[in-house]
Amino acid sequence: MTALPVPDAQPGAQPGPSLGAFPGAPSADLVAALQRAESADPFAVLGPHRLADASPGWALRVLLPGAVQVSAVTPKGALLAPLRCVTGSDLWCGVLPASETAPDYRLQIDWGTHQSRLDDAYRFGSQLRETDLWLLSEGTHLRPYEALGAHPLDVGGVGGVRFAVWAPSARRVSVVGSFNSWDGRRHAMRLHPASGVWEIFIPHVAEGDLYRFELVGADGRLRLKSDPYANRAELRPSTASIVQRLPAGVASSPLRRRANALDAPISIYEAHLGSWRRGPDNRWLSYRELAAQLVPYVRDMGFTHIELLPVQEHPFDGSWGYQPTGLFAPTSRFGSPEDFKHFVDTAHAAGLGVILDWVPAHFPTDEHGLAQFDGTHLYEHADPREGFHPDWQTLIYNYGRREVRNFLIGNALYWIERFGIDGLRVDAVASMLYRDYSRKEGEWIPNQHGGRENLEAISFLRRMNRAIGIERPEAIMIAEESTSFAGVSRPPSDDCESGGLGFHYKWNMGWMNDTLRYLARDPVHRSFHQDELRFSLVYAFSENFMLPLSHDEVVHGKGSLLRKMPGNDWRRFANLRAAYGYMWGHPGKKLLFMGNEIGQWGEWNAEAQLDWPLLEREPHAGLQRLVRDLNLVLRHHPALYQRDVSGDGFEWLRHDDAASSVLAFVRKAGGDAPPVVVVSHFTPEVRHGYRIGLPQGGQWESLLNTDDAAYGGSGVSPGPLQAEAVPWDGQPQSLVLTLPPLATLMLRPAGGPLPVDFSALIASEAATEGTDARP
Repeated sequence: MTALPVPDAQPGAQPGPSLGAFPGAPSADLVAALQRAESADPFAVLGPHRLADASPGWALRVLLPGAVQVSAVTPKGALLAPLRCVTGSDLWCGVLPASETAPDYRLQIDWGTHQSRLDDAYRFGSQLRETDLWLLSEGTHLRPYEALGAHPLDVGGVGGVRFAVWAPSARRVSVVGSFNSWDGRRHAMRLHPASGVWEIFIPHVAEGDLYRFELVGADGRLRLKSDPYANRAELRPSTASIVQRLPAGVASSPLRRRANALDAPISIYEAHLGSWRRGPDNRWLSYRELAAQLVPYVRDMGFTHIELLPVQEHPFDGSWGYQPTGLFAPTSRFGSPEDFKHFVDTAHAAGLGVILDWVPAHFPTDEHGLAQFDGTHLYEHADPREGFHPDWQTLIYNYGRREVRNFLIGNALYWIERFGIDGLRVDAVASMLYRDYSRKEGEWIPNQHGGRENLEAISFLRRMNRAIGIERPEAIMIAEESTSFAGVSRPPSDDCESGGLGFHYKWNMGWMNDTLRYLARDPVHRSFHQDELRFSLVYAFSENFMLPLSHDEVVHGKGSLLRKMPGNDWRRFANLRAAYGYMWGHPGKKLLFMGNEIGQWGEWNAEAQLDWPLLEREPHAGLQRLVRDLNLVLRHHPALYQRDVSGDGFEWLRHDDAASSVLAFVRKAGGDAPPVVVVSHFTPEVRHGYRIGLPQGGQWESLLNTDDAAYGGSGVSPGPLQAEAVPWDGQPQSLVLTLPPLATLMLRPAGGPLPVDFSALIASEAATEGTDARP
């Protein structure tokens, strides 16, 4: 139960005796330091202390601003000793009866307006284990969030909260909150010097109470800081942390490990929770409402995973979560941590994985956050050439400091172990890898070898990915990395000093840029730029790639994907449908940002929901049906996913027909799984009598045609698909077909496992009524 309100300090206590009248009295300087909230070691003065002289009993000292009468009583309320106030201070002193150990006492306090009986925080010893302190000081504590932060505990039958924070250079740290009138004198913490951790157990504090850390920094300046390890935070613009019990651990899941494997079908729907859909009056949907609406939508669309833009607490809506101040707290915009856990559990129950965007590259300069946390550059570099990000006006973590690495690695594990998150997409990895990222000559400091690589960040990424691989092998780590840095998705070595970075996947930014550049060209010019499409296959298996058409491609004046396409409306839709077919056929896991599946005309606007009324128009509804069917084809054809990261799963059929703007290739899987032939045609002409090679003979069938009338296309059929014993394109068989305009075909040997009637398949798989994937 939360303690009764404590009033602000005010005159009222009767003048007491001088300091020297009390047995075992502290010095006047110590009392003055307590009174000014400047004591570096309040536990040395406050609480029960055995009298050093021959006097029997225990000296009891408590600092209670605003009290008018104080007594020490037994747990049942019997008087142990009256306490008297030292003249000119808020310090109350008395002598408890003699005993081997300090008597079990409570404080009976008259505040003038009411009375309360409280436990004294200063009668409790440290509640941190020596092992935790040792691992924290070493920077090897895999779960620092279990030791630091605010944790409800029961100590000897007394309920309360243990607070702990790393602030090694602070002169004084206090917990202030709704339970002590935000008064830094009342609950000053003890310092564990070897680790730089400050700690206190405060009785009667409960879940839901607001708190902050009040620090006197190394520079003498007073700061109010949110808890870096808080599990919950106030909704902006308020910045207090909220006492919240850790979520129960989530067991490692072999099922999720299989669903996240390199040879599994992975198609990701990237979503911003604040703007996917909105409620009445344009309000945000809650985590629970999103669980009831977004999860079934993504499932019925055939995606395998949902990727969420950062849900960690952040002060500025316009950052979309990419400038977080509360890495351990699901944002309160959409509800409580329990609500967020419900969202994840609902997704898993629907067979969907959940991936979070995660930002260890930088953090904002907000006063309540990590910046100059203890009056020093604790989490960030002191030199702005290393510690300040010119692009985002943010601060850069000091990856060379073991406690900072510990903070970030522990946070990555926290989301996986405590919420069951399937993986993290690590934002802005390129900015971490290079010291000269977005900097001019003279604005950066070379590494110890004179190079531009950030060796400390590289070491951190390897350590992090190695720790997650060992502790939670079912989770996947994804790098948004836009350079040619080698080995991003290759394993790190045992000593973490060489080898790859250890990610499972890397976003293929080259494929994205080249493909969108090609598609933006008028078809009459595409024959001169065929390399923009085929170049990605030169390096497609040098990393484990993910093909992203993400939120970054539809903001900041870039236009929506549909607007990027040239020509009239029909051609725009046809181009986009052909592009999606090519993307789903291309090696690599898939990622599509919300709204791209319905063909939004406008750019993404984070302050409003998607333009769902567009689905009342057939071209948009047809595009949505195509994306759903592409996902179903992908999930039911191992040739399209099993060897995404292996060159033996891909073979060119036609890459040199630039005059016709045609690309054709075979996707293959192991065992008896049938191959899939993909043919993409990027001109608006209908091409009759077009011959392509085939890896085997017999009858073939159209698995998917993006020009199908069901998708809003012209309905041109590729015609009868009977293979002939005519070698072509390096294959033993071939066939002649009709190429629909601006379309991608997927062909397979006849008699495969997937019904051509996609709507019937959806009806059999979906848990909800109907086949309509609209929200």
